[in-house]
Amino acid sequence: MLVFASISAFSRSPRSLVTAPSSSAPSPAGPSGSTDALAWATINTIRGLAMDAVEQANSGHPGTPMALAPVGYLLWSKFLKHNPDHPAWVDRDRFVLSCGHASMLLYSLLHLTGYDLSLDDIKRFRQWGSPTAGHPERGHAPGVEVTTGPLGQGIGNAVGMAIAERFLAARFNRPGFGVVDHRVWAFASDGDLMEGVASEAASLAGHLGLGKLCCVYDDNHITIDGTTELSFSEDVHKRFTGYGWKVIRVSSGTDLKAIQRALAAARRENDRPTLIILRTIIGEPAPHKQNTSAAHGSPLGAAEVKATKQVMGWPETPFYVPSEVDAQRARYARRGRREERAWRKMFDAYATEHPDLATEFDAWMQGALPAGWDAGLPDFAGQTGLATRQASQAVLDAVARTLPNLIGGSADLAHSTGSVIKDGGDFTARAPGRNIHWGIREHGMTAALNGMAAHGGVRPFGSTFLIFSDYLKPSIRLAALMKLPVVLLGTHDSIGVGEDGPTHQPVEQLATLRATPNVHVFRPADATETTECWRMAITRTDGPSVLALTRQKLPVLDRVRLRPAADARRGGYILFEPPTAPVALVMGTGSEVQLALAAAEELTGAGTPTRAVSLPCWEVFESESREYRDSVLPPSITARVSVEAASTFGWSRFLGTDGVAIGLDHFGASAPAETLFHEFGITTDRVVDAVRQSLARGSR
Repeated sequence: MLVFASISAFSRSPRSLVTAPSSSAPSPAGPSGSTDALAWATINTIRGLAMDAVEQANSGHPGTPMALAPVGYLLWSKFLKHNPDHPAWVDRDRFVLSCGHASMLLYSLLHLTGYDLSLDDIKRFRQWGSPTAGHPERGHAPGVEVTTGPLGQGIGNAVGMAIAERFLAARFNRPGFGVVDHRVWAFASDGDLMEGVASEAASLAGHLGLGKLCCVYDDNHITIDGTTELSFSEDVHKRFTGYGWKVIRVSSGTDLKAIQRALAAARRENDRPTLIILRTIIGEPAPHKQNTSAAHGSPLGAAEVKATKQVMGWPETPFYVPSEVDAQRARYARRGRREERAWRKMFDAYATEHPDLATEFDAWMQGALPAGWDAGLPDFAGQTGLATRQASQAVLDAVARTLPNLIGGSADLAHSTGSVIKDGGDFTARAPGRNIHWGIREHGMTAALNGMAAHGGVRPFGSTFLIFSDYLKPSIRLAALMKLPVVLLGTHDSIGVGEDGPTHQPVEQLATLRATPNVHVFRPADATETTECWRMAITRTDGPSVLALTRQKLPVLDRVRLRPAADARRGGYILFEPPTAPVALVMGTGSEVQLALAAAEELTGAGTPTRAVSLPCWEVFESESREYRDSVLPPSITARVSVEAASTFGWSRFLGTDGVAIGLDHFGASAPAETLFHEFGITTDRVVDAVRQSLARGSR
């Protein structure tokens, strides 16, 4: 075992090579003439921790953390504005590791810069209950801004964070007071740039001139299957120049001076986002596996780890951290405290000069709702036929007046989806208004919304047709994982779209969204329920909400005769109760609730007392007590029918053994909506017949 008394031996790092060297020719531990011993000691510590953690876990990705260790060290030690003692400081720089498989780079940096992440936590990499999960997870380790791993998502998140920063800066900054003045830094891989979501987000970032955003592209030419020559030959420089980005090339991932110059240039740029194309060697300085896919997604192996540490001039002791490197933890913490104290001092002066703005800023960053924010929500009393997308626009208008940090828009469907903030102005490269024109970029939109929510201070929403929730799904899932309160509007929610045909008629989408943990899916029955669904979405703080809304007009239910719409806040409620004890019940969501109601009234009038139940949000209903749920859906009533113009998947949880599900377990067709509902048997008559069928089953 090699033992070192000082860091002088760690002042070298391997040359950048295009091909892996032979096993008999280990490269030197640092570039010729390097004098920054502490820097290279820290870099090699990161490399050692990455190798050792992956080796001990017997799974993970060592190569990218090793290659990105130099730029990671430089960014976190010299450029990133952060306070390890207070990871949630509101004016910190945001760092996004879009290539989440390189998680050991982030964990090493967090540990070495003073965050509450111990060496023992790193030793437990990828183990049960450890904060050092296989891919970074928001809320698990301090300093992890967003959950990443699915490639490309982090780039979209970073774009959203930059949008939030600009919006908040425009709202709160005043001459002499840069209350909001921070940057967003992201690391991305070849794989990130291949994903469509990254293209969508990067295109928008350039269009909006998000100058506070910098992405370091790890150009290592390697994927799991082999070299990028197999599938990726585009000119990334030209591509991002075409997007409107500033592009900087650095030819060697170990050239600290060149990397530092590039980061400094990015920090000076304010008019457009910056892409730093950094040519790295994956797994460097592993003598046999660097620059190969073998360094990507599996441990290097004990022999290669030993050989690599010999090349580095590094002790074989696992998880070795030189005392000089460890001592820097306190220095970084002190620097972070100084930076935040300086900001606090400035903010105190700001609060004296601009007290109302300071109070508002604190409330926004805490996610607080102002008292009486919902007092002006419409109740739609006296109105007749109204599509729930139209009702949603009216609710949005009211919410926007009381929540000035509500910001969002549509994927090129603003007026169709009812998602325009009146007098909110447009968010452009020149003016940070409240209406964001996402363009036809559904996936990028939702990833950016996640970044906005993770940034904090704003209440983001987005909209498209429900059918296109397929494009949103990966980002919705991550919002659910991160418990981000993103609001998504999905209109044109059924075969009610009519003539547009099956390509635009959602069938399986509701089931897919409901099957995703921690997603609340709201499908209001009418305008009055739409108000309540919006209320629940706005007050939710622990996950995303999806509102499924109709294109076609619906009756506004008579709340004098029927139960009040406020009951919808419990996710499901009795809409209509017959004068005598019910022997059957009919339940539905959205536009089909009117069919359930009509059927219940017809059956009751014919001597079969039947209850009508509206279930606008299954997830909220199922969170209610057993007592309440049984009061709405009594176990004693086994004759049950559900009706929803979508897949029947999932309704069995409410139907029991004798129930009948009416829905659409096949694709739709192109025809007027009325024709489709009739031809596919989604009618009052069908519901009535199904109730009688269910009663007959129970009598056998």
